[in-house]
Amino acid sequence: MDAPRLPPRLVQIAGVRGREEAVMLLDAGADLLGLPLRLPVHDPDMSEDEAAALARDVGGERVCLITYESNPAETAALCRRLDAGAVQLHGGHPPGTLAAVRSALPRTLIIASLIVRSPDSAPLLAEAEALAPHCHAFITDTFDPATGASGATGLTHPWEVDRELARRCGRPLILAGGLTPDNVAEAVRLVRPAGVDAHTGLEDADGTKNPDKVRRFVAEAKKSLAAPSSSHPPVR
Repeated sequence: MDAPRLPPRLVQIAGVRGREEAVMLLDAGADLLGLPLRLPVHDPDMSEDEAAALARDVGGERVCLITYESNPAETAALCRRLDAGAVQLHGGHPPGTLAAVRSALPRTLIIASLIVRSPDSAPLLAEAEALAPHCHAFITDTFDPATGASGATGLTHPWEVDRELARRCGRPLILAGGLTPDNVAEAVRLVRPAGVDAHTGLEDADGTKNPDKVRRFVAEAKKSLAAPSSSHPPVR
């Protein structure tokens, strides 16, 4: 059985609203499509039935389930329904939850979220140390105290925190949180992550992805991620 592998120079785009948008994102060079489901704050972009149909259409290996589901069996069942190649777990789950999900989904890339709430990296490094044996990668995002949301906030956070995490978290780090075509190159230069993720920074006012923003973001991200840097921790 092949071990899950993080695509090199990963670009994930989250919040897909339908097949036409999904095809546009993939044509622009996105590696993974993030489908948020079972969320405590935001409304999902599509139903679980629609997400499953989309995953069948584009190929489940191109899909990352993004969820706050806390029950490992329910998480695994939803992931299997989408045949998702990756699952991104939000909600501050304890190591045991991640271990149970990884055991249930041995061929799925397990990505654990680390939510940046302050410029202090110490709490997140301690969290990463506990979770690293049970996931293949980490993704950072920004906490919004006004809404309680810990993802898709459109807010940046101090990238120095991500830089420290990328160096010391023990797993490849995906950088997220307020990334746009205009700031992704600088963010990658400072942090040197294994990949990036964008959501609201690529959208028009109505919430649909802007094709020009998407193409510019992917091009800037891929170019910056390909620049020489120190090696990233391997996926294990």
